[in-house]
Amino acid sequence: MRDGFVKVAAGTPEIRVADCAYNARQCITLVREAAALGVKVLALPELCLTGYTCGDLFLQDTLLDGAEAALGTVLEAAKDVDMLIALGLPVRYENKLYNCAALLHRGELLALVPKRYLPNYSEFYEQRWFTSGAGVHDYVHVAGRDVGINSQRILRCASVPALAVGVEVCEDLWSPDPPSAALAQAGATLILNLSASDEVVGKADYRRQLVSGQSARLLCAYVYADAGEGESSTDMVFAGHNLIAENGAILAEKRFSTGLTVTEIDVNRLAFERRRCTTFVSKTSPETYWYTQFELELANTVLTRPVAPNPFVPADRGDRAERCREILTIAAAGLKKRLKHTNAKTAVVGLSGGLDSTLAILITALAFDALGRDRREIVAVTMPCFGTTSRTKSNAEVLAEDLGATLKIVDIGEAVTIHFRDIDQSMDDHSVTFENGQARERTQVLMDIANRTGGLVVGTGDLSELALGWATYNGDHMSMYGVNASIPKTLVRHLVAYAAGEAKETSPRLAAVLRDILDTPVSPELLPPKDGEIAQRTEDLVGPYELHDFFLYYAVRWGFPPRKVYRLALYALGERYDGETILKWLKNFYRRFFSQQFKRSCLPDGPKVGTVTLSPRGDWRMPSDAVSALWLEEAEAL
Repeated sequence: MRDGFVKVAAGTPEIRVADCAYNARQCITLVREAAALGVKVLALPELCLTGYTCGDLFLQDTLLDGAEAALGTVLEAAKDVDMLIALGLPVRYENKLYNCAALLHRGELLALVPKRYLPNYSEFYEQRWFTSGAGVHDYVHVAGRDVGINSQRILRCASVPALAVGVEVCEDLWSPDPPSAALAQAGATLILNLSASDEVVGKADYRRQLVSGQSARLLCAYVYADAGEGESSTDMVFAGHNLIAENGAILAEKRFSTGLTVTEIDVNRLAFERRRCTTFVSKTSPETYWYTQFELELANTVLTRPVAPNPFVPADRGDRAERCREILTIAAAGLKKRLKHTNAKTAVVGLSGGLDSTLAILITALAFDALGRDRREIVAVTMPCFGTTSRTKSNAEVLAEDLGATLKIVDIGEAVTIHFRDIDQSMDDHSVTFENGQARERTQVLMDIANRTGGLVVGTGDLSELALGWATYNGDHMSMYGVNASIPKTLVRHLVAYAAGEAKETSPRLAAVLRDILDTPVSPELLPPKDGEIAQRTEDLVGPYELHDFFLYYAVRWGFPPRKVYRLALYALGERYDGETILKWLKNFYRRFFSQQFKRSCLPDGPKVGTVTLSPRGDWRMPSDAVSALWLEEAEAL
């Protein structure tokens, strides 16, 4: 459970209607299986000790006594199990019957949570037997114990402060005012739902949307445990549709089966998101909410939950294509507005033959199409110098031609040589001055061409470069509108690949040049080539962008500490990189991220297209002189 990971499970036992002793044994079997897997919180279905479909038998003391005895059996069997267990049974209180969730831990009955909303429509008749638990705040004697019964109950874990558990029962979620909303505002980060939801065509999709949506709105984890095999099929079928969601994402799901659905939730991530979101308002009222403390043994949770190695890129190809279309449309819409507002006669793009400038001109072309303007008003400027290879120069020229842009070739070698002579920079000294002098000359050329043509310089730098500060200050760092500013390098590659696929039928030559650009090593091409090949490979110098984008996502978007970022990187990318390599570049990431903030503090405007952006006017506020000592100290200790 270190780093906030808690292994949770939804379980569906195969029961017998009204056979409480048998049902208790089935529940105990699932408890033991869950314990063997390291589960710390287990939810079992609504009324699972009796069966949901008992009908008028619910009114008979024989069944109710059997349910209490079954609860006692489970309590005894689980007294040595380090797990919070929630299971359902009918409970008598003040001559009424309540559909309750019982919360168990190490043989103690911690709480009873009664169902508030009782369906009495279509195939449901719960109000025939049960009373709503709304407003009930008392103690009741059950299974030889006095225990509080209250629907406004939250169980807090002393050993994992971010883990606080609230409970609702089936229809509670389907109501217009789910108890989980108030429970979350009162502190619950994990909601358990004990359910017996019968299956009809189309209901699974709606159920999935409910669970996913509620976890997103409440910034919580949601475990939905559904009744399944063994329930009466007289009029209904139960599919055991178990779901585990976290902040809108379905982490695990099973349907038409019994047994356990297991994954890990990240309660620290949820706590961070609640701190970040100012519209999530905490409302604690000690008078109406009962808080019960329990403790779990701390251990390293073995991860099985999905962690994408490329978090900015959808894993599903269909989703990826749709996402690419959406990103290109958003970026082009931003540029369209800026071009229209400034009455720019041209858009000037520095075209290097690399990925970033390729994406920038593709977005620019889309913006011009949306404006109904001639693409010849896009001025594509390629500026060969000391490090330019014939491959990138050729690709830039073909790309501009195939897109219908106006190509301008400006060889800056002579201008840079004169500049170096003026500042006493030796041509043999391939230092940072040698590199940055070329980058700044290129920016000057672009700005002046924009002035001469009444145009606007479209920036090409991407989010990954901004995070690492891999840009020349007032060189490629500067533009009049940065269309790639919130697009990370790993996503840039997929966007260009998407464009190549789209062009395959209509423009084979464009598709071919885009594919060749994808195969070209990432490089600023500021050092002379060796044997005609690129000599300066960015990822050899700053590290693999695949790793840096992973670090960026979890360090910035979720605020994870270095220890946790490293752990997740090993889990998601450990087959491609060993621990030493990951740690090396993680330290480099933090060093560069802090030291290069001054470049991000004066970024040009640019559209936000995803959940992470480093614009000083958008998502990221950070002083340029912040110190990285705490983060590096933790990274050094790994």
